Amino acid sequence: MRRTAVVTGASSGIGEATARRLAAEGYDVVAGARRRDRLDKLASEVPSIRPVTLDVTSQESVDALAGSLERCDLLVNNAGGALGLESVADGRPDDWQRMYDTNVLGSLRMTRALVPRLIESGDGVLVMLTSTAGLVAYEGGGGYVAAKQAQRSMAETLRLELVGQPVRVVEIAPGMVRSEGFAVNRFRGDEAAAARVYEGVPGPLSPDDVADAIAWCVTRPAHVNIDRMVIRPRAQAAQHRVHRVSG
Repeated sequence: MRRTAVVTGASSGIGEATARRLAAEGYDVVAGARRRDRLDKLASEVPSIRPVTLDVTSQESVDALAGSLERCDLLVNNAGGALGLESVADGRPDDWQRMYDTNVLGSLRMTRALVPRLIESGDGVLVMLTSTAGLVAYEGGGGYVAAKQAQRSMAETLRLELVGQPVRVVEIAPGMVRSEGFAVNRFRGDEAAAARVYEGVPGPLSPDDVADAIAWCVTRPAHVNIDRMVIRPRAQAAQHRVHRVSG
């Protein structure tokens, strides 16, 4: 029987690239996101992808997806994002709430719903898409850093709680990724400001780079767990150390 993968936030960026890559690896992929039109287009291009309208901030939506599955061998908790670059002192509670609800509680809802299926599969894999922001704090990143650190903690705790069960827990922590919509959302639609994030950076990561890392981790032998993979572009030595070229 073919393996089934569930990917959240699959309508663009890393989620879309991961859905495509897992389909190429032989999975039947359930691609979940709110933007159904984009999912339908994706599914029309890749026959082994099934589109499902999904809002990870809604328990009803998560339950509906879980109830539609016959099996689940792989869950990729990718849905998330960042909002704003205000200091903590000027932080907007609504932004922090949205980031926490999507990144953290969204991952919790999906994990609660599908861990039993992962165990039943006999060789389940749960991937938590975090960020290097979950490893190192930086100015203006308070809310996003807090959310990603919470996800990192969730992955570490799950690994302890599921030891002895046939489930691997993998954390993927990317650095600078030039991904459709991520920086634009963070800058509240200011495309010029979003473009400056990557200005002069030779070769930021692409969504395909991250999807490649995910695919490698989840296709290791069943006894091999990649606890955490940190992946950055060569031009980024650390959160605050990025090589840029002029002109």
